[in-house]
Amino acid sequence: MPVSVHGPRALVSSLLIAALGLVLAGCATPPMSATPGRPSGGQDGPPSQTPANLADTPDPEPRIEPIKRGGPNKRYSVLGRSYEPVAFDVPWKERGIASWYGQKFQGRRTASGELFSLYGLTAAHPTLPIPSYARVRHVATGKEVIVRVNDRGPFHSSRVMDLSYAAALKLGIVNAGSAEVEVERLTFEDIRTGAWRKRVPGAVDGAVDDPIMALAAASNSGGVPASSTGSPDPVSESTGRAYTSAAQGYWVQLAAFSQRDGVEKLQQRVTAELASLTPLLAVFKEAALFRLQVGPYESHQQAQSVAQAVREALDLNPMVIERR
Repeated sequence: MPVSVHGPRALVSSLLIAALGLVLAGCATPPMSATPGRPSGGQDGPPSQTPANLADTPDPEPRIEPIKRGGPNKRYSVLGRSYEPVAFDVPWKERGIASWYGQKFQGRRTASGELFSLYGLTAAHPTLPIPSYARVRHVATGKEVIVRVNDRGPFHSSRVMDLSYAAALKLGIVNAGSAEVEVERLTFEDIRTGAWRKRVPGAVDGAVDDPIMALAAASNSGGVPASSTGSPDPVSESTGRAYTSAAQGYWVQLAAFSQRDGVEKLQQRVTAELASLTPLLAVFKEAALFRLQVGPYESHQQAQSVAQAVREALDLNPMVIERR
């Protein structure tokens, strides 16, 4: 209901409200903004001078980063609508309109707490886990870019993602302002095994298009099939984060158990005391043993460093093994 106010106090209140609106401003696309986390009006655009070869910026190298509950992944409301971010490692694929945001938001805080750079290859999405990596494909041209999702938005029903200026430049959609894209999240399995490098554009193995079904799959999945190559059988853990194949590289074996409940208890302890290792945990069933391992790492030195950290934090005696 409209309220009429008068006088200096009302003017101060109005100015404070306006200032708050500016503080909460976020991601935009020309000519009207599309905010990550907040609505905002006004013009946005490219930098006054685009760096040479910006369109040739190499894609970021995806890496496994823990998905934390709360923070940018907690439930929030914008413009009278509520959003429930996904706080699990789930496959995700959708198609829709993407736009971009640039100079107007340079240096502002993103939902992740990081500073926005229009020259970085990042993106805003209303519900994907933060942080996440995603492959974005321009449907009309087939051009692709890998982006790191570190912000919230857009909040226009017609759009699915807002890209940084550099990402939009690589896709060739800066001048048009927006374009139809296909967004595919890279799962921990994709990153761990390097499968994200080998994918045919637009092809997604086992992806779940519906977010609700994706959550159900993450909660109810019983693991993945045994490998036909003779590799150890991966065993899923209850959080849905330890689904993995026996990828090549160096692994840190934390312990081996004859009973599954033993490995589950240790998983819970690692998650509680060394949360950064949670996305890298994998349980392998080899012969009569359940082996809890962390990895893979590219070098023996990396694995040894992790093993030492585990010794100090958990009072265990881990060992480094190599899978070829």
